[in-house]
Amino acid sequence: MIELYVLETCPYSQKVMNFCDENDILYKKFDITAKNNYEKLLELGGIDQVPFMYDPASNTKMYESEAIIAYIEKYINR
Repeated sequence: MIELYVLETCPYSQKVMNFCDENDILYKKFDITAKNNYEKLLELGGIDQVPFMYDPASNTKMYESEAIIAYIEKYINR
C-alpha cells in the first residue's frame, strides 16, 4: 500500500487523494501538520514539499501530483 504525505489544504495533495478515492486506490495518509509525519517526510524524501508518495513495495519515492497519479495508474493494482 502506498503512503501519501499531504497537507489537507494543498490543492495538489487534494488532487492525488481525490484520484485515489475515486479509483478505489488504498493508501495510507500522513498529514504533515503532525510533527512525526513531517519528520518522516523529510527522512524519506529530503524535501519539504507535498504531495509526496512512497511505495514501500518498490521503494519508489516521488513528488509532483501528476507524476504520482501516473505512477499509480501504471503500477498500483486496483
